[in-house]
Amino acid sequence: MNPAERREARRYPDRPVVGVLAVVLRGEHVLVVRRTNPPMRGRWGFPGGVLELGETVAQGAMRELFEETGVKAEAAGPLTVIDTIDRDQEGRVRYHYTLVAVVGSWESGEGVPGDDAEEVAWLTRAEIVEQDLPTSPALLPLIDLARARES
Repeated sequence: MNPAERREARRYPDRPVVGVLAVVLRGEHVLVVRRTNPPMRGRWGFPGGVLELGETVAQGAMRELFEETGVKAEAAGPLTVIDTIDRDQEGRVRYHYTLVAVVGSWESGEGVPGDDAEEVAWLTRAEIVEQDLPTSPALLPLIDLARARES
């Protein structure tokens, strides 16, 4: 099954899909991507995707990070779990992802778009807000949570 067919197969699921997010901070900046594919197409968020059979959430998050951005990081542990549920006009569940956010300690790479990323950027929280970027609902709360964890 090619990537487009896999994405389509996740629509109207019979159970939640487990996904992972890589939250990588470098100084005041955070690595974000503008998503190419639904759900959240065109919105800025953390690199991530579906956990593959046989990999840990840490392995999956760091794999997705590298596939989407070319950035390498070492997993520093889970940050939180988020449910993302999207319903159609009839109220049916179109997408349901249970996302595990994993903090990564940056090792190398500046970030280039790949896989599901249309754009990659190192931005501060203030820049994201000031530019009024369209973001995934969890982006700013996850940045705040990761910063609080640093303290």
